[in-house]
Amino acid sequence: MGHDISEESFTARRHRLVENLQRCGHISRPEVVEAMKAVRRHLFVPERTREDAYADHPLEIGEGQTISAPHMVGIMIEQLDLCRGQKVLEVGGGSGYHAAVTAHIVGPSGHVYTVERLASLAERAKRNIEEAGYSAVVTVVVGDGSLGLLEHAPYDRIFVACAAPEVPAPLVEQLIDGGKMLVPVGTAHFGQDLIAVEKRNGKAVKSDLGGCIFVPLIGEYGFHK
Repeated sequence: MGHDISEESFTARRHRLVENLQRCGHISRPEVVEAMKAVRRHLFVPERTREDAYADHPLEIGEGQTISAPHMVGIMIEQLDLCRGQKVLEVGGGSGYHAAVTAHIVGPSGHVYTVERLASLAERAKRNIEEAGYSAVVTVVVGDGSLGLLEHAPYDRIFVACAAPEVPAPLVEQLIDGGKMLVPVGTAHFGQDLIAVEKRNGKAVKSDLGGCIFVPLIGEYGFHK
């Protein structure tokens, strides 16, 4: 069972995974490598799947939701070009893992706000983030992430961990000029693409980073249930 695996064994598996992500070219920035080596992904998955915490594929976390494959988290964090002290918004908090890796990079002088639609997942994410040691840098909010989080806007970086029909307008509005955002766009049926957005003079300049697979974003600017 997962709980019988030693912390040393988890560490060795995590380091092997990160080295593999580097070899495959998914991550290269030293701060991204360091963060992914530091954050204990096994704390963010259900007990029954801890054995697979460092396999490079998504895992179920309950409520029909998943924790993204490590390579996808690495790609997104690498593309966001995160720096110390930044204020970051995550839409689709899930188990809290992606927020914790982000928090490790932005550090105590930065902050990560993560919005999760499902209260039960948000509660679990809060506990996971606390156990991992990032609760001072991460705020978990229950709500419709497709609307962003206006009370703490604007944000230096925004990323969405679920697929939207198009880039949600409120998120563009809540991004600082010169800020960067990542949003998966599309449907499981017709295919999804990871869209990078840079805000220049109030306009969203988009580029397509290629195919991806995410659960749908549910909300006013997402897909309606």
